[in-house]
Amino acid sequence: MMLSDPAKKYRQFVAVDLPDRQWPSQRIETPPIWCSVDLRDGNQSLIDPMDHERKQRLFDMLLKVGFKQIEVGFPSASQTDFDFVRTLIEQDKIPEDVTIQVLTQARPHLIERTFEALKGVKNAIVHVYNATDPMFRRVVFNVDKAECVKIATDATAQIRDEMKAAPETNWTFQYSPELFTTTEMDFAVEIVEAVAETFRLIVSVHPHNDRGTGVAAAELTLMAGADRVEGTLFGNGERTGNVDIVTLAMNMYTQGVHPQLDFSNITPVMREVEYCNQLPVHPRHPYVGDLVFTAFSGSHQDAIKKGMLDRRAHPEAVWDVPYLPIDPLDVGRSYEAVIRVNSQSGKGGVSYLLEQEHGIELPRRLSIEFSQVVQEVADRTGKEITSQMIYQAFADEYLEQRAPFALVNHRLSSEPDSPKVTLGAVVEQNGERQTLNGEGNGPLAAFVKALAAAGHDVEIIDYHEHSRGQGADAEAIAYVEVRIDGKAVFGVGNDESITSASMKGVLSAINRHHSTQPAAANVTASSLA
Repeated sequence: MMLSDPAKKYRQFVAVDLPDRQWPSQRIETPPIWCSVDLRDGNQSLIDPMDHERKQRLFDMLLKVGFKQIEVGFPSASQTDFDFVRTLIEQDKIPEDVTIQVLTQARPHLIERTFEALKGVKNAIVHVYNATDPMFRRVVFNVDKAECVKIATDATAQIRDEMKAAPETNWTFQYSPELFTTTEMDFAVEIVEAVAETFRLIVSVHPHNDRGTGVAAAELTLMAGADRVEGTLFGNGERTGNVDIVTLAMNMYTQGVHPQLDFSNITPVMREVEYCNQLPVHPRHPYVGDLVFTAFSGSHQDAIKKGMLDRRAHPEAVWDVPYLPIDPLDVGRSYEAVIRVNSQSGKGGVSYLLEQEHGIELPRRLSIEFSQVVQEVADRTGKEITSQMIYQAFADEYLEQRAPFALVNHRLSSEPDSPKVTLGAVVEQNGERQTLNGEGNGPLAAFVKALAAAGHDVEIIDYHEHSRGQGADAEAIAYVEVRIDGKAVFGVGNDESITSASMKGVLSAINRHHSTQPAAANVTASSLA
């Protein structure tokens, strides 16, 4: 049970009192030096650590993404890591411009083993650490501050000597005061200054996500002047994970700063990491999750649809689409999965999917009407409604409404210099064919007159048409809103001919109207004679 007064058990972090601080107003305008620790920190957090094959696959993928610094293991603590480092070096698998990094504790025999693993490497970072937090000093290692500093400086001196003994390698030394956040600030400064006395300093950060703020912490450190960030691609790491480099890098990208890492085809990167880690990436993970560009909410769908239409009209404008901080195309994702439909969705999502995947552009009032059809299916099934299910529901409701009437064919004629056309339309009902004749200012008007002459009054309220598809497979689709017996009804027709499509749309509306009426009210074939 949570305590009513947690202050009795927990203490706040000690604030850093810098009243003249200026860095919070800084902007991140250049990417940091990136170092992937997927193969070490990420690996040691796995239920089943990576074998050599998976390590190599992940290393190769990190190179393709563009990492120039990669922590490849803890060779003094693991024979698997030692052998992997030796394979990379001996088989010349490290590009000339890439530096590998290894980790070691500040213990003499482990440092010696580390340099054995690195023999012959071109570029390497040796990363040594010791815990500096007061609880660790007191409880875990039983050392005072002076002894803690000596551990760090002795390790530094030994590493410096090892590096001097192998001048053929371009060496970089890295020191971490482990548990920096909970180390007294003055002591953290003291031990870092003691270690860094003879080195040129690069400020590197290695944020974890224990408080769910790994990305925010990394961004703040970069604003404050940090030069380098260590993390893993999708945040896998000890406890709640390391800082997520993909999120951090793509956050920069959305602010107009190229991170110098290439995530143009992010899904294969995710799948490779999932294979190597044997852990799934969350479907709502920023920028890459299977559902991150997916909206089920009706209001979200409507806003996205309108934003995408505006984007189509202004393709050169700065990206500004509601609920989509980034263009999915920039990371190799398509627009097809942006909107998906379930019982929480509305007309925006339904019409968007019909337009994007089936070329059907519903007029607004028809969109509202048809969304109710899909809503009924979603409520009844309780599941996601696929694009194909939506199209089939649309076809069943509008395009396949061929009873009681279906158009067989038609014939048009007109007199020179006359705006009127004469129509002869063959309509079939229950296997019986009748010819309807009419004249009007255009084919649709003539068809309405022909229906009226046969005793079926139809008033056109609204009409829309467009082509669907391209080339030889293109067809016309017509949306017709009519008034029958004082009631507004929609119908839809499609055909290679726009004239036939519009006539089919009228008959679709009539059929839908009669499907809701008592059988005795239906028009019979004889009434059309």
